[in-house]
Amino acid sequence: MRLGGPTGEPPRPCVLMETREASPERMLRIIHTADVHLGARHDDLGEQAAAQRARQAAAFIATVDLAIEEKVDLVLIAGDLFDSNVQPRRSVEFVAAALKRLAGSKIRSVIVPGTHDVYDRASIYRAYDLKAMAGSKPDDDLVTVLTPATPRVHLEAIDTEVFGPCFPTKRAPHSPLRDLADDVATSAATWRVGLIHGSISIPGKTDRDEVTVTLEEIGGSGLDYLALGHWHSAQHGRASGVTYAYSGAPEAVALDQDRAGKVMLVELDEDAGKRIATVEERQVGRTRFQKLELDAATVSSQPALIERLALGGDPDLVLDARVVGVRPDELDLQVDEIEAALAPAYLKVRVRDRSMPALTDGTLPSADTVAGAFIRDLEARIAELEAATDPDGSDAGAARSAAEAAELRDALRLGRLLLAGHEVAL
Repeated sequence: MRLGGPTGEPPRPCVLMETREASPERMLRIIHTADVHLGARHDDLGEQAAAQRARQAAAFIATVDLAIEEKVDLVLIAGDLFDSNVQPRRSVEFVAAALKRLAGSKIRSVIVPGTHDVYDRASIYRAYDLKAMAGSKPDDDLVTVLTPATPRVHLEAIDTEVFGPCFPTKRAPHSPLRDLADDVATSAATWRVGLIHGSISIPGKTDRDEVTVTLEEIGGSGLDYLALGHWHSAQHGRASGVTYAYSGAPEAVALDQDRAGKVMLVELDEDAGKRIATVEERQVGRTRFQKLELDAATVSSQPALIERLALGGDPDLVLDARVVGVRPDELDLQVDEIEAALAPAYLKVRVRDRSMPALTDGTLPSADTVAGAFIRDLEARIAELEAATDPDGSDAGAARSAAEAAELRDALRLGRLLLAGHEVAL
């Protein structure tokens, strides 16, 4: 699942609490990111593919900049840092240079492989020693890549243990949280943080995902915070007192991911014996999204609509514009032409015509005339079809009725224009 998680109210910065006996001596500050997908091909974007890859790289650098600016203690990367295990050396060197900047600011970084950069025999983490390339020495903990053989690391300088169970295969043999609670319970570290790449189990939605965990497993883990990757939309919540979050992709991997572009700034603290996890979204991606509805009654012509939408042009904006309402007979829109005209002004633009022609106003011509018979016959059939439509669109037969009613409304509009002596392009 690449687009996001369960639907619901958009997540907001929150403070979540859990009681535990340990008494931490200091606050822990974390930047949590995932699903950077460096090196993605973007075959669907054509000429824009290279530009989007550059945006993803820039978002990763912006994440590092934010970590340094905020003076965090730890950066967590919850899988799919790379889009695949087949990457040129320069991509790995790019990541190593960014991690070296973090290490230079005494900020630890911990990475867990995902499902795109899975830790199999061809893993990019086997081919390259990312820790050494980032300048981290074997005996320090400034850069850590977790593996199936090393699924946890105790960062003594910040008294934090990071647990990141992962597998040598893309499809997990079992939940990575299955045996975690016992390990967490015996940890001597003040802070206990999880790092997992996988989906929260949702029956009927995530059944085919390669790695899944349940809310019950999260709640029973005993972690202070669980950093998740795999869903590209930022969201967070709590399960039995355990705070968890998906940071989402720091830059949209596909241009329909309007909850991407963020990282999580996490603060772990304690007050009067209660563990406090503060989760705040921070924007690092450049791509922005806008949904716009236009009343067809306010659109005089196709050129006028193009001119109107072009005024808001922005090369970082994905525009989804819909024309709705009842349109005048003279308004003729060709959405392919509109999108082509606006393409240079936006990162991506989609225009949908959801407007409908009006039924006939005023007194109808006599039923004995061609015009009168035509209008009456079509409007009677339209009324019959629209009475059978399903507002939810869940019934296939009702959906067909709605589509046929829309076609007949357009036929009625064209017929009125022809009967009035207008030339109509068919």
